[in-house]
Amino acid sequence: MMTQAKQIEPRRLYQQVADQIRALIQSGHFPPASRLPSERDLAQQLGVSRPSLREALIALELDGSVEIRMGSGIYVCPPPERPAFPIRSMGESPTELMQARAAIEGTVVVLACARTTPEGLGALAETLQAMRAAVAAGRKPLELDRQFHVGIAAMSGNTVLVRLVAELFDERHSPISTHLSVRYESSGTWKSALAEHEAIFAALKAADPLQAQAAMRMHLQASTERWIGD
Repeated sequence: MMTQAKQIEPRRLYQQVADQIRALIQSGHFPPASRLPSERDLAQQLGVSRPSLREALIALELDGSVEIRMGSGIYVCPPPERPAFPIRSMGESPTELMQARAAIEGTVVVLACARTTPEGLGALAETLQAMRAAVAAGRKPLELDRQFHVGIAAMSGNTVLVRLVAELFDERHSPISTHLSVRYESSGTWKSALAEHEAIFAALKAADPLQAQAAMRMHLQASTERWIGD
């Protein structure tokens, strides 16, 4: 009886880019303690986008291959004593994750707009009020952020979409996404996100599907730029 072959997980783009950079490090092109070229120059050398490069550098930092010093640059760490293996997956690419969220939630909010109820809008209003309080107190309202997006999906009446929205949001807890959040999130970014949530809610309350979709996509694009960069 033939045994089923183990499925090989496709390597994400940031893993491939990280492997390229580490190969350059191991070949001596970037020796230990040296500073890597700027993100712009390195992205051009490798022929990749800056967001993909940034994800790769975060993966290399988590792997211990480089150290990112804010305001100074990216430096090569001494080679580890253990054998070097290809960069492991540290979660979905944040760039691809946000693209998927924009595609799905841009549609979800249109469905939700056609099926709003006083109860659903009331629940979203309570979530927004709690977010305002958290942001004013300097706390990160990540769980309330999730509650807002999943709440909109729930108004669509489609349980599959609720699950997809929740699963995509929860990818924020992967190692690479968490590391990016710690590095780039601030009270200022959360204030901006709150204002964008307010715009989405206003469009839902007005039962304006086109404005709701535009507000949702604008929010997720702005979130991508704050989180990952251009």
